[in-house]
Order: sequence, then structure tokens, then C-alpha cells
Amino acid sequence: MKKKIKGKNIIFAFLLCYVCYIFINQQITMHKIKDDIANKKIEEQNLKEKNKKLQDEVKMSKTDMYIEKLARERLGLTKQGETPVIDTKN
Repeated sequence: MKKKIKGKNIIFAFLLCYVCYIFINQQITMHKIKDDIANKKIEEQNLKEKNKKLQDEVKMSKTDMYIEKLARERLGLTKQGETPVIDTKN
């Protein structure tokens, strides 16, 4: 006995395949979004750390010690009675 393939069975099989396709596609999309969120959180954390370092540097730049350090390093200034040392390795 051969069973005839009925139109309803074909439509049901097609709908079942379509639902499976949509479900798998949504799972892939959700996985990509979760990865993007994780990457953005890491990037946010890195930016927060960089911001904290820059804020600390701004606070330090207002002190006399920092200004003196910059004058010594960039301008080559020395205090009275000091002997300058030149690094020729660079």
C-alpha cells in the first residue's frame, strides 16, 4: 500500500522547516549581539582605566614637583649647584 502525499503534509513540512530556519537564524543573531556586548564592555573598561590615568595626570600636573620634573626632562634645566648628566645611549 502506497500512501499518497497530501497537500496538507507538504505545507506542514514546509512550515516546520521555515520555523526551524527562523529559530536557528535568531540564535545566531543573539550570539553575535552577546559577543558585541561583551566586546563593548571590555572597551568601556579600558576607556575608564585610561580616563582615570588621565585624570590622575591632570591632578599631578598642577603640582610643583611635576612642573619641576617636566622642566628638567624637556628643557634640560637644573637647580643651582647640580651637574647635568647627558644620556648618549639614545
